[in-house]
Amino acid sequence: MRSDLALANLQEFLPTAQPPRGLRALDIGAGTGAAAVWLAQLGVHVTLLDSSGEMLDLAMRAAREAGVGDRIALEEGDASQAASLFKGECFDVIVCHSVLEFVDDPGAVLRNAAQVMRESSVLSVLVRTQAGEVWKAAIQGGDLAGAERMLAAEWGCESLFGGKVRLFTPESLDALLRGASLTATAKRGVRVISDYLPPAVSLEAEYGRIFELERKLGSRPEFAAAARYAQFLVRRTTPAQEPGT
Repeated sequence: MRSDLALANLQEFLPTAQPPRGLRALDIGAGTGAAAVWLAQLGVHVTLLDSSGEMLDLAMRAAREAGVGDRIALEEGDASQAASLFKGECFDVIVCHSVLEFVDDPGAVLRNAAQVMRESSVLSVLVRTQAGEVWKAAIQGGDLAGAERMLAAEWGCESLFGGKVRLFTPESLDALLRGASLTATAKRGVRVISDYLPPAVSLEAEYGRIFELERKLGSRPEFAAAARYAQFLVRRTTPAQEPGT
C-alpha cells in the first residue's frame, strides 16, 4: 500500500515536457527495486543508487523478471555523495523513499539530490512521521504513555528490522528542504487509515476501495497530517521562491 500510494502520487508530477521514454530517473536507496521497475515499465531509464551491492542485485533481478532490465543501471555508493558520483549529470525524476529516516545526515542527501536536478525535475521524498508514531502507539498498541512520549520524539523504533528510525514533522522536513534549496510543490499523506482499520475490514479483499480512499484522504491536509508517512513532491527553489524576493 505504501509503495503503490507513493508511486501514484508521483505519477501526477512526472515531467510532461517529453514522453516518459525520454526521461532519466535516479532511485536513491533503491531497496528491492519496486519504484525503479514501475518507472522502467513507463519507459523511463532508471539508475539505482544504493550502498548495498546485495540490494542492487536483488533490484536488478526484479527488473529482469519484469522484462525491463535493459532500462536499469546500477551504482553502488553513498546517497550523500550523489553529486560527485554523477558529476555533470542531471535526472528528470529522483525517488528518495524511506531513506532519510536511516541516513546519518538527511540534509546532505537532499543537497546532493538538488545538484543533479534540473529546474523541471521532480524529487519525491517519503518519510516516516512523528504523528504516525503517536497514532500507532495509541491506536494499534493501546499504549497511551508511549503515545505521549512520541509527541516530542525525534526517533522511533523500526519494528520490521529493529533499530532506530528518524521521525519527521512537516516543519522539520521543510527546513531540510530549504537548506538544500528545494521547495515542496505538493504534500501528500500516505497510509492515513490503512494501519488502523478493524479486523473486520480485509486489506486484501478491499484493497482497491482502501487505496482510493487513501488517495482522497492523503491529498487533504486535515487528514494527511495524521498519516504514517509524509510524501513531499519537490522542485529546485527558483529565485522567485527565495525568501525576501
